[in-house]
Amino acid sequence: MSDRNFCAVLVKASCISTIALATIIALAPLKPTCSTTSTYRWSNVAIGGGGYVTGVYLHPLQQDLVYIRTDIGGFYRWNSIDKKWIPLTDHFGLEQSNYYGGEALALDPSNPNIVYIAAGKYTASWSELGTIFKSTDRGKTWSKLNIDLPMGGNENKRWLGERLVINPLNSNVIFFGSRLNGLWKSADAGKTWDKVTSFPGKPKVDIGIAGILFNKKVPGLVYANAYGDGIYKSTDMGVTWRKIVGSPSRVNRMALASNSVLYVTHAWGVSKYANSVWSRITPTHAKTGFNAVAVDPNNPDRVLIAYDQYQKTRDYCRVFQSANGGATWEQKRHSLKPQVPWWPEWYFGSAASAIEFDPKIPGKVWLTDWFGTWQTDKINAQRSVWLNYEKGHEEVVSFALASPPRGSLLLSGVADVDGFNHNNSLDVYPTAQFGGTSSPRFQDTYSLAYSESNPLRMVRVGGNRWNHTYTGATSTDGGLTWKSFSSFPRNIIPLRVAISASNPNLFVAIASEKQPIRTTNGGVSWSKVSGLPNGPKGPWYWGQPLAADKVSSNIFYYYSRGKVYRSTNGGASFSVVNSSLPSEDWSMLKTVPGSSGKVWVSLNWHGLYRSTDGGAKFTKIVGVERAYLFAFGKPQNGSIIPALYLYGKVTGLGDGIFRSLDDGKTWSSIGEPHKPIGDRPNVMEASRQQFGLVFIGTNGRGIYYGIP
Repeated sequence: MSDRNFCAVLVKASCISTIALATIIALAPLKPTCSTTSTYRWSNVAIGGGGYVTGVYLHPLQQDLVYIRTDIGGFYRWNSIDKKWIPLTDHFGLEQSNYYGGEALALDPSNPNIVYIAAGKYTASWSELGTIFKSTDRGKTWSKLNIDLPMGGNENKRWLGERLVINPLNSNVIFFGSRLNGLWKSADAGKTWDKVTSFPGKPKVDIGIAGILFNKKVPGLVYANAYGDGIYKSTDMGVTWRKIVGSPSRVNRMALASNSVLYVTHAWGVSKYANSVWSRITPTHAKTGFNAVAVDPNNPDRVLIAYDQYQKTRDYCRVFQSANGGATWEQKRHSLKPQVPWWPEWYFGSAASAIEFDPKIPGKVWLTDWFGTWQTDKINAQRSVWLNYEKGHEEVVSFALASPPRGSLLLSGVADVDGFNHNNSLDVYPTAQFGGTSSPRFQDTYSLAYSESNPLRMVRVGGNRWNHTYTGATSTDGGLTWKSFSSFPRNIIPLRVAISASNPNLFVAIASEKQPIRTTNGGVSWSKVSGLPNGPKGPWYWGQPLAADKVSSNIFYYYSRGKVYRSTNGGASFSVVNSSLPSEDWSMLKTVPGSSGKVWVSLNWHGLYRSTDGGAKFTKIVGVERAYLFAFGKPQNGSIIPALYLYGKVTGLGDGIFRSLDDGKTWSSIGEPHKPIGDRPNVMEASRQQFGLVFIGTNGRGIYYGIP
């Protein structure tokens, strides 16, 4: 990456007297200068998938031209030479984070360069509207189309498909089935869109029209899946529609064979529609429902289906194949050669979303599921060998990061796949999750902390949403191994934990909508904390309101709704020391390494604040217009001032990622303009061991690290 010059904002402190409990002291900025140069490279920490891939798309004309969509991590294109996925939507910034939701994708079957995506995570009123983008260069650049609708790439039945389709006989004609607003059509390759008011279907409101199919052999023939109602058919390119008599109502996916036979998976099994007659073709002794379905483009009688649910069994057959149009089925035995070492074998095919034949390579099949993407080159073998290529696809949702002054460079707590000790390299997949062969495994790890005087002593809290059990664990070797708490109160979701600077058996935890708790014996017993409000609602919570002083063993701090609380007795009780900060839900409180009483609080659009007297008085850092995330890291050589990192907005520099080496007096931009890390970044930490190294966790694009 070429060098770029960035501006530094100079700010000068000025003092104002204390008022009541505390006063926020405004600083007067000088004019910004452009003397600071800071070149950074940002990359994903190698974890390996970890998020739901909801569709796979192979171009019928171009070999190895493959795309995937994900529920919360955007869209990717396959690089067959390097065996890696290329992210296509990383240019979206924080204000466009909703576009990381993959509602649908469509390829122009007559032009390998043209691809469309329907992007939007949520349909809720608090979320931005989704939209459709078009690319004419295989996703390198995108143009927004004139259609804005609620979309739910991360909502119910997101594994269904496909909502966005292009007429294989006329690429100007495109249909989109929305969740809440009916069926839409473009007749000019996406330039304009009109609602198809003649469509009579009455789908389930939050799922809508979940799939559309064109018949390549019959001009004008198109099918639409109104989920919860049934499949509708049009013979005049969508002008008029009628419901197919006998259609299953809750159809998951549809696939059309070259002989015009329609195959569907649904809530009750598998069916096919041929010669105007429906037939049930569900495999006998099937253990669960089916979602993914595909027909070999070179053999209309060869059909694949896959289970749609988790089955935590090592050699569980998840894929079925029929060579006679569904008359009989063979359960496909498999062997796995995962490229990600920490993936257990039961991940394969879990909640399978899509399965597709490769149109150019006989026997090759692609499958997507809750954790990533798989390929086999020999689906017809007695035991198919499947490989998962996850390089480039990083989709975990982060809750917590820790970068201690000794031990591993990084530890991460994430959703669904527990967390990791990145003790090998940031560019090498972890060998195991926190919950390895002898350590407790959680579905989620919500918080990580280490004792400042002995950073190999650690604590983490988390649990399992699927069975509503929550607890924590301690480590004495820097997170290589973990031991479960001896006890933990029932019906409590621990959200954040802070550990004493010099007593690693003393830690305080806040809980979801419950009173905070503490232990003085490493989790053997617990007692309630007095003086603090009940914790925020979890588990989907990303604030960081709790921190231990970095020097004083018995001091802890907490922020809530404009008030800063402090404990001087090891967290047994807290009292308000400052009540003049702005109230902000998206807030982070952190203490400064190497110092006692130094506390910083970020309050989003209210800015960034610092205290040097244990929270009694706070100074606002002028020039910081938005403090979304921040972190402290190792000082530069020759300095004792910790490097300060900010994700937000700085006067004169705009939005981005910044670094200050003088406690916020001057700033330099360290972001990459075309990689803003915009998928709802939710946690930021910086290395205490390596100057300049900083980490940002996201809500669906994994964890990034930036390095000079």
